[in-house]
Amino acid sequence: MMKQAVRFGLLSVLLGASLQALASGPKTLTILHTNDMHAQFLPKEALWVRETPKPRVGGFARIKELVDSIRAVEAATLVLDAGDVMTGNPITNRTYRGAEGGALFAMMNMIGYDAWCPGNHDFDISQDNLRKLVSIASFPALSANLVNDQGDFPVGNKPYAIIERGGLRIGIIGLMSPELYSLVNQNNLVGIRVLSPVETVRKYIAVLGGKTDLMILLTHQGVDLDSALAAEISGVDVIVGGHSHTRLRTPKVVNGIIIVQTGSSTENLGELQLTVDDGRVVNYSGKLIPTWVTRKPRPNELTALVDSMQVEIDREYSEVIAILGSDWKRSEFQSAIGTFIADAQRIAAAADVGFMNNYGIRKDQAAGPMTKRDLFEILPFRNTLTTFAMSGKQLAGVVRFMLEKHPAIQIAGMTATFKRRPDNSVEFRDMRVGGEPLDEAKTYTCAASDYMVGEARRYLGLEIPQPYFLHQTMFEAVEKQIRRLRIIEPKVLYAIEEEH
Repeated sequence: MMKQAVRFGLLSVLLGASLQALASGPKTLTILHTNDMHAQFLPKEALWVRETPKPRVGGFARIKELVDSIRAVEAATLVLDAGDVMTGNPITNRTYRGAEGGALFAMMNMIGYDAWCPGNHDFDISQDNLRKLVSIASFPALSANLVNDQGDFPVGNKPYAIIERGGLRIGIIGLMSPELYSLVNQNNLVGIRVLSPVETVRKYIAVLGGKTDLMILLTHQGVDLDSALAAEISGVDVIVGGHSHTRLRTPKVVNGIIIVQTGSSTENLGELQLTVDDGRVVNYSGKLIPTWVTRKPRPNELTALVDSMQVEIDREYSEVIAILGSDWKRSEFQSAIGTFIADAQRIAAAADVGFMNNYGIRKDQAAGPMTKRDLFEILPFRNTLTTFAMSGKQLAGVVRFMLEKHPAIQIAGMTATFKRRPDNSVEFRDMRVGGEPLDEAKTYTCAASDYMVGEARRYLGLEIPQPYFLHQTMFEAVEKQIRRLRIIEPKVLYAIEEEH
C-alpha cells in the first residue's frame, strides 16, 4: 500500500510537471483589428475598381462574418479597433439608446470587440455624446494619455486593460493623437488634455511590469507617429494603429515592435497571428483581408439592426436635392466645390467673405443627381456657422498667407490677381470684395465654420478675437443653397489668379 502511494505521488508530480511545461510553452494569438471605420456600417461600391458594375465592399455584417469564421478556427482571438468609429454616415446623427451614433456601438457589441481607443472624430458631436457611446459599448475604451484638467479620465476611458486569452495575459494601453487640438472643434475639447505618448507608455509599462505576457498599444495617431514612438520605447510587442488610413498589407517593424493598420471605412479586416513564448513574440504573420461582399448575409441580430438603421436613413437622405452639370472635384487651390461651399456659408451668414478648409470637404461628387446623403458624405462634420470681423488690411494678409504658406483653404466673395517676385513673395495687382476694390481701412464681415475659426492661426495666419456663433450648422447653410439652385453648373466662383 505504501509503495502504491509513493508511485501515485510520483506520478502526480510528473504529470503536474508535464502540464506546467505544456502551459509555459509557446502559445498562439490571433489579433483581428479595424480602424477609422467612419460609420461605414453598410457595404459600398468599390469605386477604385474599373469593372462595371463595381463590386461592393465593407459593412459591419461582413466584418462580423469574417470575425466569426476566424474565431471558429482560432481559439485564442482578440478583436480591437483603433478609433474614429464616428463621422461619415448619417447614422451618426441618429439617436440610439440615448447617444447619437449609438447603434454603431451596439453593432460592435454584436461583432464581439474586446477593446477600442477613441479617435479624434469620436469627439465630433460632443464630449457628453462620447461618454454615452462609451457607456453603450460592452468593451473598454482605452486612452491612457487622454485626461482632463484634474488628471482624471474624462469620457469613461481607462488607461489600459488586461485581457486573458489562450493562456496569455495581454496588456493593452490606449493612446490618443497628441495633435487632437488641431483635429477637433475646440468647443468639444474644453478641459481636455493630451499627455505625451512616450512618457505615458513608459509610465504604464512600469505599472504593468510582471503582470502580462504580451503588451499591445492601441493607438489613434497615425503610422508615422507610431513608428517614431516605437523607436523610443521598450517593453511593447505590438502597435495596433489608426488615424492615418494607412493600408499596411504586411506589418511594419520598428525597434522590434510590430505595427499594423488596415486603411479605413471597413474595406479591410486586419489579421495578425502571433506565437508567444516566455513573454516574447517568437513568430508573427500579418495581412489585410479585403471585405468583399458577394452575397446577402444570413439574417441575425446584427443584420436586423443594420437593416432598420438603413431604412430610417434612406427615408430621410435618399431625396435628390440637386443636379450637378459636371463633376465636383476637390483641389488644394480654389475649386468649384470648395468655392461653392465657402460661398454658401457667406450667403447664409449675410457676410462679405466666406472661408472653407479643404480637409473639411470629404469627397468629390460625380455629375448627375445629388442626394442629401451625398451632401452628408461631402460635409459629415457638425460644424456651426460662425461670423467674425476683419479689416481690409487683414483680408489682404489672409490672401497673402494663402499664397505664400499654402494652408489649404477656399475663399468666396473675394478675387485677386497677383505676380510672384523672384524671392517667391507676392505682389498684388488687384484685389476686390463683392466686386469692389478692397478698402484696407474698411471692416468686412466674414463667415466660416467654428472649427476653422478655432484653427484660424493655422488656416488664416491670425487669431479671431470675437467670433459670433450662429444658430445653424455649416451643413444646413450649404444644403439650403443647393436646394435653392436645384441645378448647379460647377465652376470656380472666385478666382485668385497669377499674372504671367
